[in-house]
Amino acid sequence: MNEQQNRIRRNSAVTVIGLGPMGQAMTRALLTAGHPVTVWNRTAGRADGVVTDGATLAATPGEAVEASDLVILSLTDYQAMYDILDSATASLGGRTLVNLSSDTPDRSREAATWAAGHGATFLTGGVMVPAPMVGTEAAHVYYSGPDEAMQSHLPTLTLLGTPKHLGGDPGLAQMMYQAQLALFLTTLSGLMHATAMLGTAGVKAQEALPELLSFADSIGGILRAGEENPGAALDAGEYPGDLSTVIMMGATSDHIVETSTSLGLDLALPLAVQAHYRRAIEDGHGGDNWTRIIDGIRGPR
Repeated sequence: MNEQQNRIRRNSAVTVIGLGPMGQAMTRALLTAGHPVTVWNRTAGRADGVVTDGATLAATPGEAVEASDLVILSLTDYQAMYDILDSATASLGGRTLVNLSSDTPDRSREAATWAAGHGATFLTGGVMVPAPMVGTEAAHVYYSGPDEAMQSHLPTLTLLGTPKHLGGDPGLAQMMYQAQLALFLTTLSGLMHATAMLGTAGVKAQEALPELLSFADSIGGILRAGEENPGAALDAGEYPGDLSTVIMMGATSDHIVETSTSLGLDLALPLAVQAHYRRAIEDGHGGDNWTRIIDGIRGPR
């Protein structure tokens, strides 16, 4: 794409449907960059702030779609897209829909087929930062879907965060998004469990969290220690037990369950972790690296 095409894209009209905190942040990032932005939201009052900033409020979803070739959706889930756009399907032809809503990979693939049936191109996206970080250097967004559509709208989508295109499968960006959130949410639960544990000993959260977060920050470095790419051994089916073995980590999980039980804490999270190690030990892999627990996760009984 040459500079003139880039300039055209940078100044092209964009529609944003869904004005929760994320939709509002995206709208403002686009307005700041000079894009005319048309917005629509089921609760029209949510548009007041971005309209004051320069956005145009459409009266209907059809009017919003017709205002731009690029339509960005920031909704609760994919069903909300159907609920909103079913009345505007006649206007979808030739447009690119970029759905940045959370749902399942299968629903993303179904949505791409639905969009194609109405003559639209579909890109799946997953924004990996909270709303206040949209449009900053720290922001990044996973996308998947047709490369031609991705390249065509790249200058505009880059304004939301660094784009990472994962390929043509419309379900892949959603898969990456859900995988990242699986890690994020279990980490948050672990953090709160640890904080509750320390609280039983009289340690205030304001004292506990700095220590716990400091350790959380170091986990990536610990996992990478001695290996440039720790995933390579997993891909090769190798589980060298020269450091943290299943038995050793399983014993630790037993101690966490025992401690949590004695303190009267909820056991859902520690029991789930313990079950991973007990399964690997039962399968005869106690001497392998702790990563062997992935077998039980891949094939639960």
